[in-house]
Amino acid sequence: MLEYFFLIRPEQIALFRFILEGYDGLAVLSTMNQEQGLVRILVPESRVKELWHLLDSLSPELVSENCFC
Repeated sequence: MLEYFFLIRPEQIALFRFILEGYDGLAVLSTMNQEQGLVRILVPESRVKELWHLLDSLSPELVSENCFC
């Protein structure tokens, strides 16, 4: 398993978790700090590429334009 940390818009955490749950076995999301929007994602090495494709398509919705992360 690989571990990634991301800063996303706090109001999008629940939606992002819901979307990830729809991709059975893709990744597990844990909220580290809800106020900051800090989340941890655990993903099997065999599915990393699929996760990055999903993140690429969702990034405009998840990341605030003033986030320098």
